[in-house]
Amino acid sequence: MTALDEPREAKVPFHLRGSYAPVTEEVEAFDLPVIGSLPDGLNGTYLRNGPNPMSGRSPHWFAGDGMLHGLRVRDGKAEWYRNRWVRTRTLEGARRRDPNTGEADLTVGVANTHVVRHAGRIFALEEGSLPNEVSPELDTLGPCDFDGALRTPFTAHPHVCPETGEMHFFGYELIHAPFVTYHVLDREGRLVHTQPIRVGGPTMVHDFAISRHYAIFLDLPVVFDLERAMTGSMAFGWQPEYGARIGLLHRDRAREGAEPQWFDVSLCYVFHIMNAWDDGPDGRYVWLDGGRHETMWAKGNDKFEPSLMHRWRFDLQTGEVKEEVLDDIDHAFPRIDDRRCGLTNRYGWAVAPVDPADRRHDAATGVVKYDLQTGARTTHSFGDTSLSGEPVFVPAHAEAGEDEGYLVTYAHDVATDVSSFVVLDASDMSAAPLAVVPLPQRVPRGFHGSWFADE
Repeated sequence: MTALDEPREAKVPFHLRGSYAPVTEEVEAFDLPVIGSLPDGLNGTYLRNGPNPMSGRSPHWFAGDGMLHGLRVRDGKAEWYRNRWVRTRTLEGARRRDPNTGEADLTVGVANTHVVRHAGRIFALEEGSLPNEVSPELDTLGPCDFDGALRTPFTAHPHVCPETGEMHFFGYELIHAPFVTYHVLDREGRLVHTQPIRVGGPTMVHDFAISRHYAIFLDLPVVFDLERAMTGSMAFGWQPEYGARIGLLHRDRAREGAEPQWFDVSLCYVFHIMNAWDDGPDGRYVWLDGGRHETMWAKGNDKFEPSLMHRWRFDLQTGEVKEEVLDDIDHAFPRIDDRRCGLTNRYGWAVAPVDPADRRHDAATGVVKYDLQTGARTTHSFGDTSLSGEPVFVPAHAEAGEDEGYLVTYAHDVATDVSSFVVLDASDMSAAPLAVVPLPQRVPRGFHGSWFADE
């Protein structure tokens, strides 16, 4: 880069340059080389979603068109890699909102945040629209409203109860109440419960949680602002006067008309939950672990305050909340063994900086492992010029222990501009990767993904 280029580069938003920059082509490759050995029994497909504006431009990191990057693994071989835009109605030119009424067309979105599977169907998700169903080969099948039953947006962060097989999710809206609606899909993918959740206004609710007996809702002070939206910039802003509270709704009693019990908490914002658990259907306590931001976008919509691992303990008898910081490093995208969703978990993993003092957008990141029983923290670094994506845990076999298995993710080396699919031993962050599969396409920094084991 010449000196003349530097000012021009500096004017480009971070989400359109460097390791975040969108790729321009859809490619595919077969029989990819493997460095090391893919574990026996690791048969399935890893898919990751993220924003990749087809035009090359977008006003915010959260606004780009969704692109899926997939790697298919079977019998020790990397059979294929391909990347595909989610062919949403937005890419066809449809408008998300009626310019006269402001009403949303829920079939129009960017499908850029997560990709999940439930009842044999794969969905590309973002929080402002219906899910877009995609095929195992990454072809877009179109918006899904579950036979007309779903009439709200579908969160990018649903959670599946490992005991009932139900998928719990919510949708939030911006123009009129109810601003948040809670839903449940049964294990066959039928919508079996819908319930409005009364919150203070059009708050941005990115994630929520379930414990064995509760659904847990965040009502926090990042709020929709119509005037901001009209300028074409990020439509949400920090409004501390809104307050901060967390609601616990008993899952069984909700179907009998119960409403959440709300707890005031210190001002904050939370993008991502690690897990929640409780001490019984009529117990006293519920616990919630997640990434707590002191503020969000208080200094501008590209300014993300650090996310520190935090624990809330809710006393259902007294209404009191105990809050404590579990870790002092900035982290992103916490994950657990999904078989422990809503149950007590010992381990969790997240993306964390190699150098906590380095706050650059392209600073090197690795995978941090939390032992919540001992308080220990260990980190796997991919190198001083490499960036890790969200770690997804895959159990080694059906009866495997909580960290007996693998972490799969994409990593990108800024120095060589090479992206790879990486498999780590989830039990040992100090070990070298078990397998590395260099990819024919750079994978931009993105959001969330899932491992879909062969059924």
